[in-house]
Amino acid sequence: MPPLGLLIGKVDFSNLFIDLSGKGYKSLQDAKAAGAATINYGAFINVLIDFVIVAFVMFLLIKQVNKLNRKKEQVKTEEPTTKECPFCHSQINIKATRCPFCTSEIK
Repeated sequence: MPPLGLLIGKVDFSNLFIDLSGKGYKSLQDAKAAGAATINYGAFINVLIDFVIVAFVMFLLIKQVNKLNRKKEQVKTEEPTTKECPFCHSQINIKATRCPFCTSEIK
């Protein structure tokens, strides 16, 4: 968080809180020391920003891994398992000597 705080003007979100007791504490540490009830929305903002940063980095990482896997798949070329009958133009097994659709002999 320090680099982010530096970018946005040295704002420290972790000290942001709402005092529910109404006594007006100057800092979160003073409120905690007094045992006052607080809503620490600054901590939530910190966690939210951390989550967004980690999610973005994971997105970029997964995108690169998928790109590498796609390149590996393109390198593999499978041999054809079917061929086209020259008479009826249906797809038949490459080892077939007779078309099952039109019963023509295939060489």
